[in-house]
Amino acid sequence: MTTEQLYNELNYVNHSREKRLFYALLMQDNPNLVPKLLDILFMVDDKISPRAAWVFEFMCNHNINTIIPYLDMFTENMHKVHLDSAVRPVAKICEILAKTYTKKEDNYIKKNLTETHKERIIENCFDYMINDEKVAPKAYAMSTLFLFGKDYEWVYPELARILEDDFSKQTAAFKARARHILKKIKKTTPKN
Repeated sequence: MTTEQLYNELNYVNHSREKRLFYALLMQDNPNLVPKLLDILFMVDDKISPRAAWVFEFMCNHNINTIIPYLDMFTENMHKVHLDSAVRPVAKICEILAKTYTKKEDNYIKKNLTETHKERIIENCFDYMINDEKVAPKAYAMSTLFLFGKDYEWVYPELARILEDDFSKQTAAFKARARHILKKIKKTTPKN
């Protein structure tokens, strides 16, 4: 399947779980299509870009290890994504990576996610926090920053400051997640 054929196929992807799962499994069964899917995802001004993002998120959620050969491409380009319906799945993938990386047991993400990858994800998540994004990407970004923040002493103070500054201006959903993350930061941060 060419990139153009895959692009046309993505016209059939909608919000239904069945369609996204069908195409996610197609990607897993045909790994040669994944770079083409990412090429479409990173056509950031195209209306099909979010559909590629939905499929890529579903693929990663189904089996996060399928992203490993594409970590460079994903982390190098994720900051370009700006359409709301594509930003949410990109932020969710960052959270899935952070959750997998910070698990106690060894896994392939721990072995393959480099410092550079983590730094790009952290930078992108801070951008989600300070930019005018919807609540879902901000919520995923908060969790990602909290999880990766354990390894970077500057992340928690910066995240706490942003959460506290934005608290009064945000939705109830944002406030609930922010309270939860702030409580976890306070528990984790040693008292001077």
